[in-house]
Amino acid sequence: MIKTLAKSIREYKKYALITVLCSMIEVVFEIVIPLFMSRLIDNGIEKGNMSAVLKIGALLVCFAVMQLITGFFSARIGAKSSAGFASNLRQDMYDNVQTFAFSNIDKFSTSSIVTRLTTDVTNVQMAFQMLTRIAIRAPSMLIFSMIVAFGIAPDISVLFIVILPVMAVGLYLIIRTVHPIFKRVFNTYDKLNNVVQENVRGMRVVKSFNQQDYEIKKFGKISETIYKDFSKAERIMALNSPLMQFCMYTCMVLISWLGAKAVIASGNNLSVGLTTGQLTSLFSYATQILMSLMMLSMIFSMITIARSSAERITELLNEKADIHNPEKPVMQVRDGSISYDHVDFAYSSKADKKVIQDASITIRSGETVGIIGGTGSAKSSFVQLIPRLYDVTGGSVKVGGVDVREYDLETLRNAVAMVLQKNELFSGTIKENLKWGNENATDEEIREACRLACADEFIEAMPEGYDTYIEQGGTNVSGGQKQRLCIARALLKKPKILILDDSTSAVDTKTDAFIQQSFSRYIPDTTKIIIAQRISSVQHADKIIVLEDGRIADVGSHQELVERSPIYREVYESQQKGGAQDE
Repeated sequence: MIKTLAKSIREYKKYALITVLCSMIEVVFEIVIPLFMSRLIDNGIEKGNMSAVLKIGALLVCFAVMQLITGFFSARIGAKSSAGFASNLRQDMYDNVQTFAFSNIDKFSTSSIVTRLTTDVTNVQMAFQMLTRIAIRAPSMLIFSMIVAFGIAPDISVLFIVILPVMAVGLYLIIRTVHPIFKRVFNTYDKLNNVVQENVRGMRVVKSFNQQDYEIKKFGKISETIYKDFSKAERIMALNSPLMQFCMYTCMVLISWLGAKAVIASGNNLSVGLTTGQLTSLFSYATQILMSLMMLSMIFSMITIARSSAERITELLNEKADIHNPEKPVMQVRDGSISYDHVDFAYSSKADKKVIQDASITIRSGETVGIIGGTGSAKSSFVQLIPRLYDVTGGSVKVGGVDVREYDLETLRNAVAMVLQKNELFSGTIKENLKWGNENATDEEIREACRLACADEFIEAMPEGYDTYIEQGGTNVSGGQKQRLCIARALLKKPKILILDDSTSAVDTKTDAFIQQSFSRYIPDTTKIIIAQRISSVQHADKIIVLEDGRIADVGSHQELVERSPIYREVYESQQKGGAQDE
């Protein structure tokens, strides 16, 4: 896990090292100051030697200034390195998500990915900053302070050796108890984000069904679960502070008692004793030792929280895309011909049933092919195998005479344009959204694509035309307008294969017919695959595929299927009757 996370430090490694160096230097000055304080008391103040007081006092001021400077740079550079590390970590996670196949994305919910990119990264960033500063400073201060303390009064300093195991056992028990709770909390955060995301995206549905109270209760229930778990974890972690304070004050009382006896013994000229200055410095070192232990306990607490986040981040970073380029990919798609050769497909290797079973069909380049089938007949899954959004589990799919698994992914997907059943528009202008299809498209090409998709009229009617701003998810345009913009965007790719996955369902039959005519007239060489619920959308296709329960039930022209396919005929007759009733 640490090795995986460390890869994201990269160019900020030098800043992290400088932070560590500054912290070490800061510790040196912090250790030296009590030594010179004891000399100031013993050689200057008690002896009334003002020369020594001024000389040692000047050195102490210099040491304090140097400690301040190194502490400042340690904090400043440490913040820069931790922020940079977090930035790289987010970027690496996001970049890896972009390589995911649909099967990889299915393993992680959208809300879970968002939580890992935000809350989890913040936790790891704070832990990293603490590690580069306090995790170096605290142990260094602990070790050096104990060395010097033992040099001053070994008999008294044994107290620290006695108290350390007590603190260590207490910390271990706290961390062991708290870690599973935090792990559960961050998984619950995923659910909370999912509820918020669903509610915001589906706000119109929520209001139309008057379900605001239900959504509020659902959010409150999950929020209450997080509150209870966090409260429980914080209550357990709160035991850390009284434990540390108990150990600290016990040490201070014992040092005061033993130290006072040693000073008195020194005053009576006994062989074992302490000067006033040495006792003062011993108090300083005792404070430093105990404060470093307090800091270490804070680090362990922070690491306990960050550990759960780090595990979740590592899980996302280590996820390998199920679909990737072959060693020697084919870099050119010859044409838009498609061949399914005994294709089987299942979303999971553990699935009991195949989504597509033994599908075989050949589609010539430039043909228009319709796909009809009931809900759950695998229409969308059937076409998603063409651009390798999923890989077949048996058989092969060929485009341009080459197995799609042999193509360079970018080359293949540039040759295939898909208008998905649930397509997305992104926040930005209409023109910016359309240029997703071709970033170098001219204004004339954009207008032509919109004309073919019957989108030009409503765009030009808008006050700002093609510069009209689209809200996130395309919420400020209707369903039909959204579909037509997505079709225009796909046309700008000038693909060899165009796939429309029920993408004219929200437009009227007249507009649908015009779009179909535009395709046959202006992109005759492009293979067009149209998934539709309406027979009118596919009846003029060169061939129509009828899917039933993941199998190709029949293939033929509209007239042929009306005559011989019970499934097709039933759909056709029901729609004909519906149309007659509407008239």
